[in-house]
Amino acid sequence: MNIDEILDRIYPLPDSSKLSLKESIEEVSYPKNFSLMESGKFVPFIYFIKKGIVRAYASAEEKDITFWFGSEGEPVVSMKSYVENNPGYENIELLEPCELYKLKTADLKQLYNEDIHIANWGRKFAERELVKTEELIISRQFKTALERYKDLMSTKPDLLKRVQLGHIASYLGIAQVSLSRIRAEIK
Repeated sequence: MNIDEILDRIYPLPDSSKLSLKESIEEVSYPKNFSLMESGKFVPFIYFIKKGIVRAYASAEEKDITFWFGSEGEPVVSMKSYVENNPGYENIELLEPCELYKLKTADLKQLYNEDIHIANWGRKFAERELVKTEELIISRQFKTALERYKDLMSTKPDLLKRVQLGHIASYLGIAQVSLSRIRAEIK
């Protein structure tokens, strides 16, 4: 997905503002299993996925718990680093070789001060990230693993073909054998 499409999905910008924002963005590529972000470390960048899949996870009791997947067109951001300039709590691992757009947070915040359209784009960006977080929390609290799996099937069906079952089971909060039962039940 190209950067214009990604930026417009967040909030349409006038051409001059989009050009200013794009001047601060660079393309980078990393291999599968690359650690894009590590918990306890400040992350001075926001990324947008051009191609590939990533997962966010936290480590607890000697196991990793996946709580988010990102794919083409989605932002990858440590909100704690972005908002508070503090180390984040998440780990971000690339599940495939990835092509990303990289934006330095300090450059973006400078653009907020210079261009009201980019500032509004940034507000919409933060609002969308907040809504995604709310949806994730509500899903975890009120939906069964089967319902969460069906949601994943309807919203991100490509993930089910591209992500290891162990990561999907972790995301659903169940054992891999339970995921196998859910998958069999749905077929």
